[in-house]
Amino acid sequence: MKNSVKLKGRMKSYLQSSLYLGFLLIAVDVLIYFIDIRAGLVLSCFIVFYLAIVLSLMFYNKPIIINELISFATQYGQIQRRLLRDLDLPHALLDENGKIIWTNIAFEKAVDKEKGYRKSITSIFPSITKDRLPGTIEEEEVEFDVDYEERNYIARLKKISLKEMAENSDIIEAKGYDGYLIALYLFDETALKIALQEVDDQSLAVGLIYLDNYEEALESVEEVRRSLLIALIDRKVNKYISALDGICRKMEKDKYLVIMKKKSVSLLQENRFDLLEDVKTVNIGNEMAVTLSIGVGLSGLTYAQNYEFARNAIDLALGRGGDQAVMKMPENVIYYGGKSQQIEKSTRVKARVKAHALKEIISIKDEIYVMGHRLGDTDSFGASVGIYRIAKTLGKQAHIVLDDITASMQPMVDMFRDNNDYEDNMIISGEQALEMIGNNAVLVVVDVNKPSITECPGLLRHCNSIVVFDHHRQGSEVIENATLSYIEAYASSTCEMVSEILQYTSDTLRIRPEEADCLYAGIMIDTDNFMAKAGVRTFEAVAFLRRNGADVTRVRKLFRDDAIEYKAKADAVSQAEIYRQSYAITVCRGEHVPNPTIVGAQAANELLNIKGIKASFVLTEYNGKIFVSARSIDEANVQIVMERMGGGGHMNMAGCQLECDIPDGIVIIKRTLDAMIEEGELS
Repeated sequence: MKNSVKLKGRMKSYLQSSLYLGFLLIAVDVLIYFIDIRAGLVLSCFIVFYLAIVLSLMFYNKPIIINELISFATQYGQIQRRLLRDLDLPHALLDENGKIIWTNIAFEKAVDKEKGYRKSITSIFPSITKDRLPGTIEEEEVEFDVDYEERNYIARLKKISLKEMAENSDIIEAKGYDGYLIALYLFDETALKIALQEVDDQSLAVGLIYLDNYEEALESVEEVRRSLLIALIDRKVNKYISALDGICRKMEKDKYLVIMKKKSVSLLQENRFDLLEDVKTVNIGNEMAVTLSIGVGLSGLTYAQNYEFARNAIDLALGRGGDQAVMKMPENVIYYGGKSQQIEKSTRVKARVKAHALKEIISIKDEIYVMGHRLGDTDSFGASVGIYRIAKTLGKQAHIVLDDITASMQPMVDMFRDNNDYEDNMIISGEQALEMIGNNAVLVVVDVNKPSITECPGLLRHCNSIVVFDHHRQGSEVIENATLSYIEAYASSTCEMVSEILQYTSDTLRIRPEEADCLYAGIMIDTDNFMAKAGVRTFEAVAFLRRNGADVTRVRKLFRDDAIEYKAKADAVSQAEIYRQSYAITVCRGEHVPNPTIVGAQAANELLNIKGIKASFVLTEYNGKIFVSARSIDEANVQIVMERMGGGGHMNMAGCQLECDIPDGIVIIKRTLDAMIEEGELS
């Protein structure tokens, strides 16, 4: 005890004050000797007697005093301990490794543990691991959001140094102490979070509901029944929104504005926006079922921002083909539905309007640059050639931006590079385009609406005027601030859209046979020889191209397979695995094939000829990545499957890219299919 505990500070000075007084008496005694020796002797005797008593008392009383002080500190500590035990704030002490060494009553009640629980804090709160404790990291105090059963807490952990506690003591001095403890406090945030969640649930969300095929549905029913059909649809929509405690008001004949609580949107999500299917049940003799598109905006900072989110969401829903719901929030976009094919519109008024707008834009520009997507195909190149012809007809300089030329496109590209009727700089690289592009140029993007996968994304930043023509369904990533955007998901191909625009651009426009062949080839490949997504307007576009010199025989010769490609395709089909009795999954081994991704897409089309197959997925390794080609006829929406895997496309023709090996890619596809079947997205 005496080696480790000593008195210090004021207590030490107080107990030694008698000794200091004795030293003062000695000094006085010395002075008295100079005055009177006899008086000095008397005082000396008194001082000796005094010092003897003081020293004996100090020697005898010091242990008693120290023991009394320790006893008082112990009793005082017991009082403090009792107060901490009864404190309403949950509190615990941990050692350096996070093991619980003491808890108070409130903590024991909060975590439903008995007194004496001495396990690691991680056993109660898994998120509080040893490597996150103060002392292990540089911070002296840390906080975590933790949950226990149905309660939410903020856990505050603070490092307490034992050495500093001893050094700061005013009564005793302790040597040999080292290390630290960790104080843990729990602040119950359950009520606050419930209140915040309630406020959030009561916040307003804005929705827009558009009828996709209003005119077409009315035309398919007798005139006397049209008003009844409209009334039934209005009743269905209003009743559905009213049941969710929302407000629905008709803005136009085929548009509704919806205001509801955010909590009601959660109910819509739980029901997977079953209004989409419910409205299709309205049938009073109409041959065509009515479909809806729904856009919902929520979690914005203001009501105006929610409305803007709703507008963006409805644009996405319509751009993806309609018959679906899109929820847009500040951080992400969620899609629902989209299981039906978009109806082809018989009127070509929109094509004529877009053609006139394109003509006006090109007329005021000095030069035109056209580009498709990375690793371009026949559709993107054919559409680029069509835009090139429009620009030349209007007397403008035009260039097609093309970097990597695939084996399937090489014969088409050679038709122009070896042709004296075309300029040498008709086809240029992305690097050349960046060097050549001027301030008064227009960039036309075809067959793609995602900026990240365009042939040269840098051109999008260097050009102020951008035009987009595409037939793929839109996703959350789109080319923003486009001067003109023409995206039609019902179109079979971009070549079909460009072929229609060609007819309205100029009366003097004449398409050369090579150009007609390219446009025809793009339509033929994207429709799989007119077996998929080929509508009335598709054949009208093909008829226009045939009249302008397109030759079926020449086009067919362009796409004949060589022996290696044919064997690779046949091998992929023969090795296919039938998953869940409905989904064909296989691998295209194209080590010696010039363009294995094209062969993989062809193999995916071939697998659809097997009875019972709803969708096919072919994985192809190319340039260090795994390319997945997904195809279906009408029983499965492969677009939403590929979107889950980071890709996109059409309902029956989609794809994605994976950065993994082949076996892991197959596992990812199977897990995605399993999850979507469980959620009801696929059957």
